[in-house]
Amino acid sequence: MNNIERMEELITEIAKHNYNYYVLDNPTISDYQYDLLYDELIELENITKVVLPDSPTSRVGGETLKGFEKYIHTTPLYSLEKCTSIDKLSKWVNNIKDKYFDAEFTLEYKFDGLTIVVEYNNGYLVSAGTRGNGTLGENVTAQVKTIKNIPLSIPYKKHLKIAGECIMTKTAFDKYNRKAVEKLKNPRNAAAGALRNLDPKITAGRNLSATFYSILEIDDKLSTQKEIFDFLIENSFPVDKFFSVNKSVDQIIPLINDVDKNKDKLDILIDGVVIKLNQINYRDELGYTAKHPKWALAFKFEAQELATKLLDVKWQVGRTGKLTPIALLDPIELAGATVSRATLNNYNDILKKNISINSSVFVRRSNEVIPEVVGLAEKAEDANNILPPSKCPSCGESVTEIGANIFCLNHLKCIEQITDRLTHFVSRDAMNIVGFSEKTILQLNKVYEISQPHQIYTLTNEMLSKLEGFKQKKISNILNSIEASKSVNYSNFIYALGILLVGKKTAYVLSKQFDSIDKLKNATLEQLTEIRDIGDIVAKSIIDYFFDNENIKNMELLFSNGVEIKYPTNKVKNTYFNGKKIVLTGSLQNYKRIELTEILQNLGADVLNSVSKNTDIVIAGSDAGSKLFDAQRLNIKIIDEMQLLDLLKINVAK
Repeated sequence: MNNIERMEELITEIAKHNYNYYVLDNPTISDYQYDLLYDELIELENITKVVLPDSPTSRVGGETLKGFEKYIHTTPLYSLEKCTSIDKLSKWVNNIKDKYFDAEFTLEYKFDGLTIVVEYNNGYLVSAGTRGNGTLGENVTAQVKTIKNIPLSIPYKKHLKIAGECIMTKTAFDKYNRKAVEKLKNPRNAAAGALRNLDPKITAGRNLSATFYSILEIDDKLSTQKEIFDFLIENSFPVDKFFSVNKSVDQIIPLINDVDKNKDKLDILIDGVVIKLNQINYRDELGYTAKHPKWALAFKFEAQELATKLLDVKWQVGRTGKLTPIALLDPIELAGATVSRATLNNYNDILKKNISINSSVFVRRSNEVIPEVVGLAEKAEDANNILPPSKCPSCGESVTEIGANIFCLNHLKCIEQITDRLTHFVSRDAMNIVGFSEKTILQLNKVYEISQPHQIYTLTNEMLSKLEGFKQKKISNILNSIEASKSVNYSNFIYALGILLVGKKTAYVLSKQFDSIDKLKNATLEQLTEIRDIGDIVAKSIIDYFFDNENIKNMELLFSNGVEIKYPTNKVKNTYFNGKKIVLTGSLQNYKRIELTEILQNLGADVLNSVSKNTDIVIAGSDAGSKLFDAQRLNIKIIDEMQLLDLLKINVAK
């Protein structure tokens, strides 16, 4: 075998592994083995001075382009007619059914990304373009070649042109932002900005993805949308798993409702669903209007981003003393709720977004997610600049700028800090002390100047009896709960400390990585950033927390007042649950959710809040909801409580 033949063999093998990894999410070799193949290919390319058309080495991005060339669409790209009501959807479906009694309809996601067209000749990717105005776009071939789930060569050797969507997953977006100095605003804009960047290396650095759904030109005949999807899959193109063929509107409506309910749990942005007539011969008969195909319809969900007037900015103080700006808005109806307040990250965020009082701003909300000001829509003539605060809005003390944020350092006297800090400490996922309302905390601070968590453990029956509204039963319940909290799980204790940017999941990850609080306290930046999902910013926050002598002192006072950490003792390495990603849904008779979570974690499982394609098992109790539906849709293993009990009894490796 000569060098060129070996290069062809390597390219075929690497392409297979890329498909397994990026499309099927099912890697079949280790990263080390993959790197050996890739390095061998690079070495042979250096020896032969030849780079074959479908070589994966072309994905890293070449030289910066001087400008975009025009991309002419030989098949025009039509926009879709949109609707937002079930009545209009029903009428559209039924009108087609009246004309074609055996008509079928496919259901697919409507992706919130950037439309791309990719062309293949003789099995090789030869060009790619943006949608533009549907007739003329921009040539982005160099950029598209950096997208790792788009094949550079395919089995089909005739002419082919397909349409799809360039997207940035939420996972890729979050991972990029964790380490980026210049943060990206949202996945949609991030994908569009990367694809339309003249430097392909920037495109490659965004780790974009693509998904395809339409064939524009092909030398062979396909008769249904289902056959189109099957063809795309056979040729290693990424397509979304959400695809169904339906015979009536009664089948379509429940699916739309489920998608709308669960869309924010997806790793991609969608803003609706697309309904298409399945049979292509019927499509040909129906044809097109001047703008839209008559055989397809986009059902749009409620708007998640609208413009409204920014009335003012209020600064709130959190448990760490960080001041967070809150936008006060002219109320709007957004994603099923009245929105009058939205978050802004910090003062630098305000400057970056160029927003001002009285101006119109874009606000985005995704179901239960807190609304966020995305950017400026239109500057008002009477716009007023937003100034940073010079004093704490809670205690009136002077504030200090640290990095990108503003802090009140009056930790012992600032009442908003105290309330937030103690509320977090006693919460269920932290120390789980029952009976501590905000009102109780305010009373304790006023009467006994309690401002730090360790002081909770100095409370006595006599002290509580002097508080308004405290009778003996309530006092006993609180004192019993305080006593019970002294024995605390390691991960709960880490979370209770209130380290900036360390949530429940990160606290659990840290508890598994460092088997004592002393080891965590002395962890280095390198040790922390080596942990999956912990970037430089979170790592620095952890180090800064333990570097602060006041924090160490307060933690030691917790221990001297009787708090003891329960470190995991049953570190069973070979259990059925070890390494598995598990989601709980519904009600269980034998376990409380928090209790079962701890048991599974001690058996090596990673217990998650939402179902994705990476989930291994869903444990479904009674009244299981949307998570069960997601598991069924993604063909994820589902077990009930009886099966769970059997597995817990066995508790051995399978």
